Amino acid sequence: MTKQTWTDERVGLLKQMWGAGKTAAEIAHQLGGGITRNAVIGKAHRLGLSGRISPISTKKIEKTHHVPAAAAALISEPVYEKSATSVSMLELTEKTCRWPLGDPKKSGFHFCGARPAPGVPYCGHHAAIAYQGTLRKFNVQDDVDGKDAEDALEALDDAVNS
Repeated sequence: MTKQTWTDERVGLLKQMWGAGKTAAEIAHQLGGGITRNAVIGKAHRLGLSGRISPISTKKIEKTHHVPAAAAALISEPVYEKSATSVSMLELTEKTCRWPLGDPKKSGFHFCGARPAPGVPYCGHHAAIAYQGTLRKFNVQDDVDGKDAEDALEALDDAVNS
């Protein structure tokens, strides 16, 4: 195997194809003569040609997600106002939701305090946020805004995976 050198002609072709957005593999194939993809990348770097848009990122198609209202309620900005079930850290028990609300460095920091779902330390609403995609194994039965937490999880899964 003979070692190929970078001639002025090859360097010119490299610069032209690199500027046109060709991948390093495409350039190496076009140059031929034993020039590898890594050799193209190394030469482009040494020539200072690396400041281009990645050809890989231009090939990606952006996917937009439609989030159903039930799922949007779960992933919306949290409300930090104290409710009737809010508890302080000293009031936490195994029978209270341990989801923290607010900034621990500020006064008014508290925990949800609602009845937790079986097998998890959070109520159905907060378990749906904490265990996205894994809650089906916990058999969550809490009520979320008039809907079963399982229905809300399905809506969230559909929104994320569609």
